Amino acid sequence: SKRAGYAINLDPAAKYIPFSSSIDIRDTVDYIEVMRQHKLGPNGAILTCLNLFATKFDQVMAILERRAFPLENDGGDENDDDKKSDGGPSAKEEDEAKSKTDETQQQQQQRHVNDNNNNGALDDADDTTTPNTTTTTTSNNSPLDYILIDTPGQIEAFTWSASGTIVTSALATTFPTVLAFVVDTPRCAASVHTFMSNMLYACSMLYRAKLPMVIVLNKIDIVGCEFVKEWMEDYDSFQEALDDASSANGYSDEMAGGGSGYYASLTRSLSLVLDEFYNHLHKVG
Repeated sequence: SKRAGYAINLDPAAKYIPFSSSIDIRDTVDYIEVMRQHKLGPNGAILTCLNLFATKFDQVMAILERRAFPLENDGGDENDDDKKSDGGPSAKEEDEAKSKTDETQQQQQQRHVNDNNNNGALDDADDTTTPNTTTTTTSNNSPLDYILIDTPGQIEAFTWSASGTIVTSALATTFPTVLAFVVDTPRCAASVHTFMSNMLYACSMLYRAKLPMVIVLNKIDIVGCEFVKEWMEDYDSFQEALDDASSANGYSDEMAGGGSGYYASLTRSLSLVLDEFYNHLHKVG
């Protein structure tokens, strides 16, 4: 059966996204206008857009909760457990049932109004930072199987910026949340040091967010990812790759990872740290 999903785009500078997003930061914050008004470069404008959007992320959470838990919002149908076994409910029970029915109808009417106003979010919000929504392809009454959130490639949004912490913390308090760290496999194949830099970034994000993480090895139709998995599973294999890279590039042992110099000592120490990091990490490719 088809899985029900909900997609969110948080990249304000993206010109094209290969999926239909239900909430899109580009409908709320104008990346070019932010760059012009605040005299920022591309990276600074992206982070500023995220910061502006994060101030209204509670409204995004409200929309997600309504979509993820529709049955709870509906209030559910009354069952017959409360009826008396000798021939129907008492007058008191009938009054309670009528009261619950009225409450349920009011909730449904209010929810209908809220759903119609999703494109405007909350009336008292600032129009420049109010998240807008678009129609989804799944039924509003069907529970969601997953929520996909696409974020900018600027890793600083999640290593030190407040917006990344606000987004991940808010999601983790309501939903089971997993970070997907995408690694460029061909670039790792070209340089073992690039691979190590990527893994240090991933380790930094794991430490910062304190959430489960999956390493996603992309572009494996160009370069296979088996060598990356081997480096992550076999410490000696990675050390051999470092030594081979040193020899191939003609670097001295001290500069490229071998020998006993400062850089070599740093490289091997970081390798040991990452080896422990890999033991608790999932990877797909």
